[in-house]
Amino acid sequence: MSTPRGACPTLHEPMLTGDGLLVRLSPAGTGWRPAELSVLAEAAARFGSGMLEVTSRGNLQIRGLTSDSAAELAVDVEAASIPLRTGLAIDTGPLAGIDADEIADPLPLARDLKQAVEAAGLFARLAPKTSIVIDGGGALSMDDIIADVRLTADSERRGDWHVAVGGTARTARPLESVAEADAVSTVLALLEAIAANGKYARGRDLRDADLVGFVPKTPFVATARASTPVGRFPLNDARLATSFALPFGQVDADTLAAFCAAVAESGAAEIRLAPGRGLIVPGLDMAACSALESKAAALGFITDSDDPRLVIAACAGAPFCASAHFATRALGAEIARAAPELLAGRTLHISGCAKRCAEPPAPDLTILGADGGCLVLPGDGRTARPTNPVAPEEALAAVRRLADTELAHEEPAARNPQPAEI
Repeated sequence: MSTPRGACPTLHEPMLTGDGLLVRLSPAGTGWRPAELSVLAEAAARFGSGMLEVTSRGNLQIRGLTSDSAAELAVDVEAASIPLRTGLAIDTGPLAGIDADEIADPLPLARDLKQAVEAAGLFARLAPKTSIVIDGGGALSMDDIIADVRLTADSERRGDWHVAVGGTARTARPLESVAEADAVSTVLALLEAIAANGKYARGRDLRDADLVGFVPKTPFVATARASTPVGRFPLNDARLATSFALPFGQVDADTLAAFCAAVAESGAAEIRLAPGRGLIVPGLDMAACSALESKAAALGFITDSDDPRLVIAACAGAPFCASAHFATRALGAEIARAAPELLAGRTLHISGCAKRCAEPPAPDLTILGADGGCLVLPGDGRTARPTNPVAPEEALAAVRRLADTELAHEEPAARNPQPAEI
């Protein structure tokens, strides 16, 4: 049985996509042991298409399943006792609890909130994709992750948390700051208000009348932090974490298993999934970082924070999705290789069809699959003048023309794409 589109696919409720059923998994804790992630890679090869994805929110997707193989996958994963998150999605930073630059450790608050939500029976009354972000600050930003309720550590008043509802750090509606002792009860009250508006209500739907008792505030401006999970980051025990991104968020099972073996050889105990399609390995010294980075580069992982592929958000595309009109990621790789200057300060969205899977916020350029090839459009393309499709092999030339005309006078700020999970 598959979950309807718009809900969250899980191990036992996969979602139907253009290439079969899809399962989305998150670790119950901060990450998985290398052996556990390797088991998931092997299961993806045995029961699915052999392709896995790390999403914009830092979840793992296994693609290309059938009804029978999805059931077999669930049995296999449960038999391996791999810890998986269940219930309300509560996201913390990918370096939560170990970041040397963290303002506050969000993990105890996340655990307390999870227990309180379960005790109140709230999860069953909320929309399937309801989520909480608890951002303790530190090296890697959570600002672009959409949440129904978000808590951000206050750098000036340690122990306090800024509260906002319905959006990213820039678009959410800011409310009062609360002491950590009051944070759980505050979030519970906001979730109750969301649930009172109906099963499919979200934080963005809260009205003034729903927020009586909450004090609106001016927007909270966080300190600028890295939004790309590529590089080395200092930890609070004087060791390092090294982090890599997957090209377009995708990796085949054999490559991921090889990476897990390299991580195990490095002595690291954990692999964390990071927003922005990243894999973080904490607990290393400089020599171990260098060795693992060399192996990751040889496996095709992105190890350079200036890699142009990081500003391209692409859906699965052909041949992995039957709905796609062309190979989206092959086109993205070609554009990044042949014309990185076109991507400087811009984000590019490539979708194999009109469903716009993996769309980031406010892309500067869009390529959409269509009958006869693909459409090359400015911005998100929704208000663009009608245009004729071009063959995929002509898309790069069309992007050049578009950049030379409609976008030549603009100097947009660089953004890291955060594709929506399909």
